[in-house]
Amino acid sequence: MKYLSEWDQWKQYSSKSWKRFSEKAREVTRHLELWREDIRSIEGKFGTGIQSYFSFLRFLVLLNLVIFLIIFVLVLLPVLLTSYKFTNSTFVLIPLKDMDMQCTIHPVSTSGLIYFYSYIIDLLSGSGFLEETSLFYGHYTIDGIKFQNFTYDLPLAYLISTIAYLVLSLLWIVKRSVEGFKVNLIRSEEHFQSYCNKIFAGWDFCITSRSMADLKHSSLRYELRADLEEERIRQKIAQRTSEETIRIYSLRLFLNCIVLAVLAACFYAIYLATTFSQGHMKKEIDKMVFGENLLILYLPSIVITLANFITPIIFAKIIHYEDYSPGFEIRLTILRCVFMRLATICVLVFTLGSEITSCDDNTCELCGYNQKLYPCWETQVGQEMYKLMIFDFIIILAVTLFVDFPRKLLVTYCSSWKLIQCWGQQEFAIPDNVLGIVYGQTICWIGAFFSPLLPAIATLKFIIIFYVKELSLLYTCRPSPRQFRASNSNFFFLLVLLIGLCLAIIPLTISMSRIPSSKACGPFTNYNTTWEVIPKTVTTFPSSLQSVIHGITSEAFAVPFFMIICLIMFYFIALAGAHKQVVIQLREQLSLESRDKRYLIQKLTEAQQDLRDQ
Repeated sequence: MKYLSEWDQWKQYSSKSWKRFSEKAREVTRHLELWREDIRSIEGKFGTGIQSYFSFLRFLVLLNLVIFLIIFVLVLLPVLLTSYKFTNSTFVLIPLKDMDMQCTIHPVSTSGLIYFYSYIIDLLSGSGFLEETSLFYGHYTIDGIKFQNFTYDLPLAYLISTIAYLVLSLLWIVKRSVEGFKVNLIRSEEHFQSYCNKIFAGWDFCITSRSMADLKHSSLRYELRADLEEERIRQKIAQRTSEETIRIYSLRLFLNCIVLAVLAACFYAIYLATTFSQGHMKKEIDKMVFGENLLILYLPSIVITLANFITPIIFAKIIHYEDYSPGFEIRLTILRCVFMRLATICVLVFTLGSEITSCDDNTCELCGYNQKLYPCWETQVGQEMYKLMIFDFIIILAVTLFVDFPRKLLVTYCSSWKLIQCWGQQEFAIPDNVLGIVYGQTICWIGAFFSPLLPAIATLKFIIIFYVKELSLLYTCRPSPRQFRASNSNFFFLLVLLIGLCLAIIPLTISMSRIPSSKACGPFTNYNTTWEVIPKTVTTFPSSLQSVIHGITSEAFAVPFFMIICLIMFYFIALAGAHKQVVIQLREQLSLESRDKRYLIQKLTEAQQDLRDQ
């Protein structure tokens, strides 16, 4: 320190002080983490693989809470402050422009006699008294909010909140997945190193339970058997004749055609259920009994749930005949289930979009959409997402309460029965549970635009699911013998979540840029599409700023920018390839050094033996 100047000494002291402060702040933050003790207890009893699932569930709770806060601050808070006269502000109503009055008609359902179950149906379907609340898009039929010094542009804030939560979700997921990707990249090892790592470094030192230790032993044995099986299949592939290769690839082609046929049948069933449900939802409630009405409302959700339940069983049976390695079998089955679960939501949304934009009379020419059946189509899409969210939550609770708990009682007290022994105790399968919550999160991303309070419902839903799954794990389920490492699990979870986000962006982008916005409700009644508010806002900027924005969005800027991005990407790909070659050379060098050491030790042993003989 004495050779440093006072300025350098102050910088070093400040840097060390800041590091100490950061470490203390991180330590305090860790103590304030949600469910810290619960997750640590799960980690101690069941290992890091199952703990990663609950940590992932906590991440989704925080993500939905932040999404709700973004929508609340930008959209709901100004409306509430004005509605309840907390501020000196007034609503700016949307002026009627040149449009057909038929497009602005929004009939409100009224009935003289309200049945006792009507409120239950409204609560489960989002219709009735919930339809006109702040839960759905149609409630925000406001052009702006006039404060003392400025006018708050609500349509622009509504669109910005949607873009903000999608961008935030993307950045947050990518940031978390990069860490897992680094670990997986480091662990891309040779087969011999894989055996060594499993034997010498495969133990999970977070385990404190004897039963979980035995399970970890069996898991390591299973992984070694799977590695040996994969090695056997590699040797089998290398020894295949051309006739056998043609036969196995023909069989795989045929089985993949069956998989595509199953997917197409499920998608077509969802399409039929959605069109049937939408066609019969306009009946008066007194013309249907309680069960019939509820079945009509939830028919698409029921079909989607049945498809998500049946298809994994079919895929698991098909994969056994395709002659893949055990590890690839698991990955391919999970990939097919991910596509099935997330694609069903997109099929539902696109079916609704086709129903909204098609009609028999000239209403579509006047309004651009089927105004007769869908006067406020955004609210009705929000109701479908709301029903999917509620039905998914009901299914999770019902399976836990009425399947898992009775199954545990039967296994415990009737274990002597042959049928119960074959049935066995329910496994806590990590991939299936992850696909379930990613499915719910994808519904939230799509539905948050049409139902701004859906992230709050998703937050509450995931909080309840955390406690339900924790109780189910502790008292009714046994961990799966196929365990996941925490690093592999976190990367896999976030990758599936990223796929769900990408699939959610597609229907949202189409609905905001292609389908005409409702003329009878919502903040975008004076715009042809939702996205049109952005160009209109840009026209209010100064001319110099407009020129900059138009230049950035023009082809003259986009083409060179794309070329530069491609060059940068190719540079990093080449750099990664060079680094990979260096890693291979270093591994070979380590192998040679180990051989040299072995040779030297052998020579030393021989020399010592010669000295003893003399």
